[in-house]
Amino acid sequence: MFRSLVNCHCEKMITSSLLGSLRVARASVVVTRNLAATSKATDPIQQLFLDKIREYKQKSAGGKLVDPSPAVEKELKNELEKLQKQFGGGSGVDMTAFPSFKFEDPKLDSINEQAPAKK
Repeated sequence: MFRSLVNCHCEKMITSSLLGSLRVARASVVVTRNLAATSKATDPIQQLFLDKIREYKQKSAGGKLVDPSPAVEKELKNELEKLQKQFGGGSGVDMTAFPSFKFEDPKLDSINEQAPAKK
């Protein structure tokens, strides 16, 4: 039980800011989809909300983090470097591309059909 608590705590520390950014991005997509049907806001609060959603949409273009602090950028950079080291990336390696596999047929020895029977 202690191990699971430690793992949970470590996981929260490492990914809290990254997951928070992803949750906000996901929520904005859902909200944008739902609000796209309404062409005009009916009250000032709703209009402010729509304006903020549109502003967020413009800032998040290209899949980048929206208004990241230097600490968040540094944490993201560190996490990406750890992933590159762990999975064989490096300078000049595109970690977002699907890996290419090269399979070669193994060389097999010919089978002696008249092998002596085991006793």
